Amino acid sequence: MSNKKQSLNNFGAAGWGTILYCLLMFFFYVGMINDGTNVLAPAAAANIGVEPGTIIQMNGYAGMLAVIGFIIVGQINKKIGPRYTSAIFTILGGVTYIICGNATSLPVYLIAMTLCATGMMSAGYVAGGTLVANWFPKKKGIVMGYTTMGHNLASAFYVAILTGLVAVMGGIKMASFPVGICAVVLGIAGFILIRDTPQERGMNPDNVSDEVYKNEYFTQAEDDGWTTAKLLKTKETWLAAIYTGLFQICSVGVMQQLVTRNIRDFGMSQGAALTLMTVVALVGVAGSWLIGVIDTKIGTKKTMQGFGIWYAAALVINVAAQGQTNILFYLSILMIGLGIGGSANFTTSLPTSIFGRQGFDKVNSVIFPIQGFVTAWCFVINGVVTNVIGNLSYAYLIFAVGAVIVTVCVSFINEYKFNKDHAAGEKVH
Repeated sequence: MSNKKQSLNNFGAAGWGTILYCLLMFFFYVGMINDGTNVLAPAAAANIGVEPGTIIQMNGYAGMLAVIGFIIVGQINKKIGPRYTSAIFTILGGVTYIICGNATSLPVYLIAMTLCATGMMSAGYVAGGTLVANWFPKKKGIVMGYTTMGHNLASAFYVAILTGLVAVMGGIKMASFPVGICAVVLGIAGFILIRDTPQERGMNPDNVSDEVYKNEYFTQAEDDGWTTAKLLKTKETWLAAIYTGLFQICSVGVMQQLVTRNIRDFGMSQGAALTLMTVVALVGVAGSWLIGVIDTKIGTKKTMQGFGIWYAAALVINVAAQGQTNILFYLSILMIGLGIGGSANFTTSLPTSIFGRQGFDKVNSVIFPIQGFVTAWCFVINGVVTNVIGNLSYAYLIFAVGAVIVTVCVSFINEYKFNKDHAAGEKVH
């Protein structure tokens, strides 16, 4: 096996360009839909005249309604390819985010957030996931480690950037414009520069040599045979979607209200809470890379088992701190930081491990809507807990139970059941 194939960073210029593009789509997705809610929710609530928890719940409902959009976008992605799909829906996300910031009624906000969530999540996960599967089928673990740094960088900087824009521009209405415009520019850049497959840039998947590709990859032109009905009847479809969706509930649910929890439940000032979130997210950049390396070295299933135990422990320790910024609190924050990028890694890594790159656009068009529906429940959980109980410790315990459930259940999945590239590589060894 060549050293190039083993490398964790030799992807070629076009490969790195694809990784950076996916990273930036994740940055805007997490900022606009998840972590930015720390700023957007109270600001939008003030514009509309409702409680912040109500806006958080609207985001949850928007995420669930967006599942319909994911189904449609999955079919579009299969027809026109991830390059055009990602460009179109990143632009849609940028435009509708501006509408979210300027909404003066709940129906307008809900419709705009539904379209924004559909746009940014489809771009990052449906189209971006297909790009990763096409370009990096055997290195998808470490590549997702790089792309999910976009999640962490958004957690580190997006809230602070949006808070600054709100202060300088006199409110969320004007502050939403620079963010939305930047997303539109990213979509245009993707349309011009990105390609659906490495072959279009004269490269092989994973940037391996022609010899390695011929000997260790499935190279026959063969219909993958997957249909929506067949995938829905395949248990691995549901297992991959639900397990990864539950992990997303844990990570997204925690980060989406981290600033609010640290202010309300731990008595921090807004400045201190924002600073801590930045530190957590920067730790997460290293965590994303580390989880990607572990995934590449030992496989996705074992990595998910370790991640679930780690993250559940982090949340329980955070609750055990009992509202005090003591050693338990800071230990939990460190553990959460190292883990926040991991859940997003698995959304593409596990389905790619099980199904391979052949027909992945079709596979992902079915799996991702289920993932998205499961993930959206984190907003509902946070919104209900915020309005009814007022202490997010209970939400953290719910997320911890979800992590434990995945840790146990993922043990029984066949990690490479339909993966033709893996089977071809095994024959060589």
